[in-house]
Amino acid sequence: MVSGPPEHQPVLVDHVLRLLNPQPGQVILDGTVGLGGHALALLPRIQPGGRYIGLDVDEAMLRGARDRLGETAEGWTLYQASYTAFPEVLAAAGVQAVDHVLLDLGVNSAQLEDGERGFSFERDGPLDMRYDRSQEVRALDLVNRLPERELADLFYHNAQEGNSRKVARRICQVRHAGRITTTLALARAVESAYAARGRSGGKIHPATRVFMALRIAVNRELENVREFLRLVPAYLREGGKVAVISFHSLEDRIVKQFMRAAKAEGTFEELTSRPVIADAAERAANPRSRSAKLRVAARLPRPTE
Repeated sequence: MVSGPPEHQPVLVDHVLRLLNPQPGQVILDGTVGLGGHALALLPRIQPGGRYIGLDVDEAMLRGARDRLGETAEGWTLYQASYTAFPEVLAAAGVQAVDHVLLDLGVNSAQLEDGERGFSFERDGPLDMRYDRSQEVRALDLVNRLPERELADLFYHNAQEGNSRKVARRICQVRHAGRITTTLALARAVESAYAARGRSGGKIHPATRVFMALRIAVNRELENVREFLRLVPAYLREGGKVAVISFHSLEDRIVKQFMRAAKAEGTFEELTSRPVIADAAERAANPRSRSAKLRVAARLPRPTE
């Protein structure tokens, strides 16, 4: 069982509290509750009478969040579900509308540190990468089944891998000799694609973008963000806010485009003309925050008939 480690720190908490400004009695929907870090900070602000509804597809993360929240907070309910399924969850909870919505995207540090989950090339383990371990498609399925061109496109479009074709070609050569089933085996294959041309991959490990691209594809991360944002306006009360924390440019671009389009339509007001980032102190204390970007928008009154 995964429980919240003492060092677990949610990112940009002070900014989330300031921009959402939750009040007693309000309802908050957290689409990616993780280990409950943001929940612990937000829950006291909506009591008495508030409700915190948290979703996560990762059962292990939910167990850890329940352990943490059960000891210190009340007024919360957690569901194992994708954040794109929040309308069904709200219906089951008897909630028609919420005051605030929070989405903290990206892989959790506890998931990265668990070698059995297969998210990181720094730990050997099965090539899995599923947030929801009940789903069928794993990273190893994509790595071993996709044609070379589709692999190259996946690496380029999901992670902007500049050497996507060379890397895909090398992976196909390696898998011809035997299936690639572990994180280190994949990382070595990617490294060899760079080494063959005397390149190291730059400041980051050569496999970084490949692993990110596969994780995004396995979990349909970009499609899910678009679908979530499409659904949110109908469930957010007037004056309510949607806050999204992203960790790479593709996610941030989707959120930015949504908020700019909603502003042009007159349905939302942007509260962050530029993404909010961690200050030097937070970046030093919590390295995960270095790539975090927070955007927030408020629901404007609906036009009267």
